[in-house]
Amino acid sequence: MRHLLIILALLGPVAAEAGCFADYKAKQDSPLRLHYGVAQITGACTPSAAQAQLAPRLAAQGWTLLNVLSVFDESGLDERKASAGAYYLRF
Repeated sequence: MRHLLIILALLGPVAAEAGCFADYKAKQDSPLRLHYGVAQITGACTPSAAQAQLAPRLAAQGWTLLNVLSVFDESGLDERKASAGAYYLRF
């Protein structure tokens, strides 16, 4: 039992450092352009934290965040890469 506790204690920081990512939709006006993207998020891995981080990042490049679809860890990256295309980890 003691060894299990030691192992869990050592793995704790690794789990806390796991990456957080969000997939989202954004738009530009005049002319209307839409994109689906995937971005890395720091701190809390929640949709509201993702929205707070993504909105200014996108706005700096002339995009408006429409919505955050979901937040996920590294295991969800591969399945979204093709769909995000040029907007995969861009913002």
